[in-house]
Amino acid sequence: MTELQNAAKAAATRPRIQPAEEGDDRPLSVSARLGRLQFHQSGKFRVLQLADIQDGPKVSKDTVKLIEASLDATRPDIVIFTGNQIAGYDPAYAQTTRKRRWSAAAGISSKTASSKSSEASERFEDALERTCASVRATVEQLVRPLADRGIPWAVTFGNHDFQCGLSNAEIESICREFPGCVNPEPTGGESGLGGANSANSVGSMDSAEAAGFVQLRAESYLPNQRVFACEPGTFALPVADVDHTMSVLGLVLLDSGDYARSGGYGSPSAAALQFLAEVPKAMRAQSQEIGRSQEPAVPCMVFQHFPVQQYYQLLKPAAANAARAIEGYRNFAGKHYVLDEEKTLPGSYLGEGVSCPDADSGEFAILEQHDYFAISAGHDHRNAFVGTVPVSREMASADAQTAASPGKVGGLMMIASPTSGFGSYGPVPQKRAARLIEFDIRHPYEPRTQLLEYGELVGKPSAGKAYAYGMTSESKPESEGVDLLHRPTWWSKLLTWLRKK
Repeated sequence: MTELQNAAKAAATRPRIQPAEEGDDRPLSVSARLGRLQFHQSGKFRVLQLADIQDGPKVSKDTVKLIEASLDATRPDIVIFTGNQIAGYDPAYAQTTRKRRWSAAAGISSKTASSKSSEASERFEDALERTCASVRATVEQLVRPLADRGIPWAVTFGNHDFQCGLSNAEIESICREFPGCVNPEPTGGESGLGGANSANSVGSMDSAEAAGFVQLRAESYLPNQRVFACEPGTFALPVADVDHTMSVLGLVLLDSGDYARSGGYGSPSAAALQFLAEVPKAMRAQSQEIGRSQEPAVPCMVFQHFPVQQYYQLLKPAAANAARAIEGYRNFAGKHYVLDEEKTLPGSYLGEGVSCPDADSGEFAILEQHDYFAISAGHDHRNAFVGTVPVSREMASADAQTAASPGKVGGLMMIASPTSGFGSYGPVPQKRAARLIEFDIRHPYEPRTQLLEYGELVGKPSAGKAYAYGMTSESKPESEGVDLLHRPTWWSKLLTWLRKK
């Protein structure tokens, strides 16, 4: 395929971007004007994904500029943050940080932990208060552009958020302090569609009353929106058709975990996986309450932090010295890969091994069998690709294949998004990006997507904080991720070069 053909094909898969009109003081989000997530009269619905901003209490000005420019250019219905908003290892959290969820905070020594001293306890509580204030400052800077424009937003979590010393539930609670946040409030008890964390306990999915949905607060900008709750960072949002007669699709946010005790990255909780399997049918039960749809489930797209192992299906093995070859991660280490151009869209690029969990949690099988048409993940700051893998899907009926799920039966769209921030490693600064995903009511399960790169949208970055480095030869099976505070020195680069000789 020639460069001109590649460019034409890429242009055909991109949404059309129109800037906001001056003097219009209504919410930039059309869904916010309607009070619920809903397709516009134009037949479009837009999601803006922001991945791996990963910054401390003082967020990079370039990150904020990218957010502002992306919002003004695309006018999204909702913004989804897919984890690692908080750089939990930042020096600001030195007294409360913890490397793993099961380890003690840095400010708690073994002596302090066993001490009955109220003074020691008070010192740690003071440190936690400072951490809360710092996290609050980060969130405020990230969502101020959204609040100024009246755009609702949702958040899930990654493997660095909790490292600040706060649980995901505590961070989510801070997020809900700000206008526009659609993360549902907890109701106590066990999580999942079958537990008390939903508005109603669910035994079966036969009725809307059993589906366990809750109504959002007015401060979310979506007072008429229903949301299906599971646990912090895991919930689902149905999107209605133009006339609000039925749910066309669902947006599912999934907390994909952080670290595994056995090494490597973790997986979603059992409750989250159960929720993932059940929520498409639960949404249909709720949709039948609104309209007359008789389809068995609402097709869904999931947004999460970690990619699943099956992302490697979009790659193909290559020689170590092949152009653009990248070494795999942990279980895939020792082998090199390039993007499979037959499966991925033009403009895609691979900058590091897909850093997925060692264990297959069964999530991909759930996506195959339970009416999911797409998954979008972050985590790998230097990867930006979109492709489709075949799936074996048992459809409920021939009508479901033609009417309920047009365009999704043939495969599962898999999206990898690069970092949207300037506070950690990634591609060159000009290629830090937000991702626009646009749905069309005529073919809602074949969304178009486009990267909104800083260089094209804003121009030259003003800060020198952002840095990039390669992971090709540094990915080792025993590693548990990138040391985000380490920049390769000239000496380490020399040693790497000598090893290749």
